[in-house]
Amino acid sequence: MVPLRQRETIPAVRVTLDATPLLGTRTGIGRYVAELVGALAQLDGPDTLDVRVTTWSARRGRVPDLPDGVRQVGPRIPARALRAAWLRGDQPRIETLVGGTTVFHGTNFVSPPTRRAAEVVTLHDLTYLELPETVAPDSLQYAALVPRALDRGAHVVVPTAATGRAVQERYGLPDERLTVTPLGVDPAWAAATPPDVPTRVRLGLDEEYIVFVGSLDPRKNLGRLIAAHARLRASRPDVPRLVLAGPAGRATDLTGDGIVRTGFLTDSDLRAVVAGARALALPSLDEGFGLPVLEALAAGRPVVAADLPVLREVAGPHAAFADPSDADSIADALGRALDAPDDAASQDSRRAWASRFTWGACARATLGAYRRAAA
Repeated sequence: MVPLRQRETIPAVRVTLDATPLLGTRTGIGRYVAELVGALAQLDGPDTLDVRVTTWSARRGRVPDLPDGVRQVGPRIPARALRAAWLRGDQPRIETLVGGTTVFHGTNFVSPPTRRAAEVVTLHDLTYLELPETVAPDSLQYAALVPRALDRGAHVVVPTAATGRAVQERYGLPDERLTVTPLGVDPAWAAATPPDVPTRVRLGLDEEYIVFVGSLDPRKNLGRLIAAHARLRASRPDVPRLVLAGPAGRATDLTGDGIVRTGFLTDSDLRAVVAGARALALPSLDEGFGLPVLEALAAGRPVVAADLPVLREVAGPHAAFADPSDADSIADALGRALDAPDDAASQDSRRAWASRFTWGACARATLGAYRRAAA
């Protein structure tokens, strides 16, 4: 513990984060930003952190429920206009928008040019390069914006070592400019309980079901998941319906016998729905971390996951893996997950694995990236 007198002589490290993902319906990146900001605000150590956030939006600029001590700064400017300017050159610089800051953290692929501030940018995945046909048009701009930030010397944070290796291979980034900051899981997931009868009725759920959690986008490979589910149901009448829990996206034709769509769920409903599932399925074509997998394990539930290095890193030995390009492989993994041991010891083992991932550790690793970037 640093003595109070000594701590008073240390200037505050001012960190400003892009909190635009906290506006509107929150996806996985929104959860990452919310949890990271909260955990950074609670860090205690030799640095005095001044945590600020800014948003790039003309309409919904204010972030609700910021943690104590975190302040929002900056004007209301549309993200689209800023990206267009940054694609052309290095104006406006971030200090013009938010004032002086030691570090600016672009939490969602976009790192703005700065005058003096160190740049840190989170690259959640490389889907915009590897599977460009599955992402929204705005996300294709990352292919130009990311190299511009790297050319300026931005430090990169990634959620998994597997993603880090892919980033280094693609961009030739040296080890000293990359930090792995594994995501965490809220302890509330370990205490989650299945939905009660009124909740099941409200959401249209049976007593048993398989669940997918995430935005309904092409990258999530839902067409093959639905096909795999139908094949398994044709051979096994005990297979429950498949629940798609998440906001509407760009994926189409997500209907069929045995399919239930809940739409976006509140945090409490989401935890209950996952806790009550026979298994969670995430057969994505690409992931940077796969937070629903970790959250399902924290709730003690069996998991089906695409056989990707990222998801093997996150799930360890606690998932039935499938080739995401093969519906039969996904069907086989669904069957294995439904047949997996689900006694108290098995559930405790899944929870113990998930408990190693905390948002506090994510914040500490991210602070390390800030220090390296500002050195």
